[in-house]
Amino acid sequence: MKLFKLSSIILLILIVFQHKLIAETPHYVDFKFILNQSEAGKKAQTFLKSKLDKGIKKLKDKEKKLQEEEKKIIEQKKVISQEEYKKKVTDLRNKVSSLQKERNTLLNSVAKQRTKARNELLKNLNPIIKDYMSEKKIRMVIDKKNLLLADESLDITKDITDLLNKKLKSIKLD
Repeated sequence: MKLFKLSSIILLILIVFQHKLIAETPHYVDFKFILNQSEAGKKAQTFLKSKLDKGIKKLKDKEKKLQEEEKKIIEQKKVISQEEYKKKVTDLRNKVSSLQKERNTLLNSVAKQRTKARNELLKNLNPIIKDYMSEKKIRMVIDKKNLLLADESLDITKDITDLLNKKLKSIKLD
């Protein structure tokens, strides 16, 4: 009878501790998925890709014109004076340099807007995760990229993405 009581107490203690361990199990979120697949994230990516594509198209058109100008200068080399030739080459180099600066400006602008979009998404995501954690009594959420292995049932990415989609439809980037 004593053995039965002792085993019952031990079983009760194990159940209590097991429940406590389960309640403290960290859950995880795939932030990359949320940033790329949420409605606001997709719209931001589409906008930035479009801006980059348009900018690159303009730069390629200017590059073609500069290549044509270079061919004309080379063809005129023997016809025009040495001074005139040097002046045209210097002018062409300045235009090429300007084109490179324009390309760098475009890339920096898109990179800044991408960072701004990411920060805006994360700013809106943190309160959503906090509310979700308090509602579901979760004590810790970690990023999926920091995991080696985890049970799929601990992944709350879909829930968080749905909540973000309800709260944030798009991000203003202009």
